Amino acid sequence: MKVTVIGAGAWGTALAANAAAQGRHRVSLWARNPEQLQALQAQRSNAAYLPGVELPAALSFVGGDVRAAAAEQDLVVLAGPVAAARGLLSQLAHLPAPVAWLSKGFELPQAGAQERGLMVHEIQTEVAPQLMCGVLSGPSFAREVALGRPTALVAASHHEAVRRALVEAFHGPTLRIYANDDLVGAEVGGAVKNVLAIATGFCDGLALGLNARAALITRGLAEITRLGVALGARAETFTGLSGLGDLVLTATGDLSRNRKVGLLLAQGQSLQQALASLGHVAEGVYCARTVVQRARALGVDMPISQAVVALLDGRLQPEQAVAMLMGREPAPELR
Repeated sequence: MKVTVIGAGAWGTALAANAAAQGRHRVSLWARNPEQLQALQAQRSNAAYLPGVELPAALSFVGGDVRAAAAEQDLVVLAGPVAAARGLLSQLAHLPAPVAWLSKGFELPQAGAQERGLMVHEIQTEVAPQLMCGVLSGPSFAREVALGRPTALVAASHHEAVRRALVEAFHGPTLRIYANDDLVGAEVGGAVKNVLAIATGFCDGLALGLNARAALITRGLAEITRLGVALGARAETFTGLSGLGDLVLTATGDLSRNRKVGLLLAQGQSLQQALASLGHVAEGVYCARTVVQRARALGVDMPISQAVVALLDGRLQPEQAVAMLMGREPAPELR
């Protein structure tokens, strides 16, 4: 099987390395930057994103025109941020092979288009409707995948061929791939958990305690589920890897960039300072407003996500956000 991963950031590099190490497929990693490509080929490591991780000899590196890199492949995986999805999908619109993406989040609203940000499957419907597409999602820190630590992911697509291709390409001794046909649910879970991870970072940064953390994660999952169902997902998807699994990891793991943003803001840093210190994208910061906007349009109540947006915008101080959430009127749990 010939597999190309488009995007040599941390997650794309880790997934490509894991697949190549299995020795069953021809795996290549496409790098946009010629200087990065040269460094990958010469050093067989990705010093910028996965320092100290040696990449397997079986992994090849390519650059240049992305359409040429994707041609004649059995599976193409897009590993760039959500902001890059529209351009990449447009370029690969007529590709016959299955295409999947790894990005989690919402696109910023397009000028002159609908006043709402889109998830990647919605972008694909607009710019490349004929593609067979899906997402590979779930609780996964790139470094652990690159080092061969046990990880489980979900391959979600409306197309059985895409699910089958993802399982064949990546299922192995250290990476377990489950299939799911609820593409919408996998995308919502992967996107919104980043916003809730910022909230949990705030909680831990303020030393509110483990009870508060557990409450935030649980009620955060309820928010994700409500929005997902309103967008057409199945509720049970959110008890799986792309829902509960990804939320728990991102909200509690020390490698989580979104959690780190919340921790730094709680310590008094500005949003600009917090983002500058990361060196990587924290998707929750960029999609939080879109999550709240889409929830409001659907009549979905998401008080924790709303508080995160107010904190990011500087309209609330952390202590005020806590008081607001704790002061809400009593309500039934399961609604």
